[in-house]
Amino acid sequence: MNQDEELKEMLRDLIWLNSLIATELIQITENTSQILRKAAPPEACITEHAALRATALEIADRYRPGTMLRQHVQKHQ
Repeated sequence: MNQDEELKEMLRDLIWLNSLIATELIQITENTSQILRKAAPPEACITEHAALRATALEIADRYRPGTMLRQHVQKHQ
């Protein structure tokens, strides 16, 4: 593998990893909100988080298709 290909692979890995972190942070935020409020987060937050989560998953799938990330995140919802 030449240096350009290696760099591209590394960037794909980093983009995927950042998408993973983003989706997990969204879930942590929702869980924390629910614990602190002792009720579900506001519907507006849930809707916005779903849109943000979908964007992160699209990015992850674009650079690393076929990982378990989408399957895992769908279990959160």
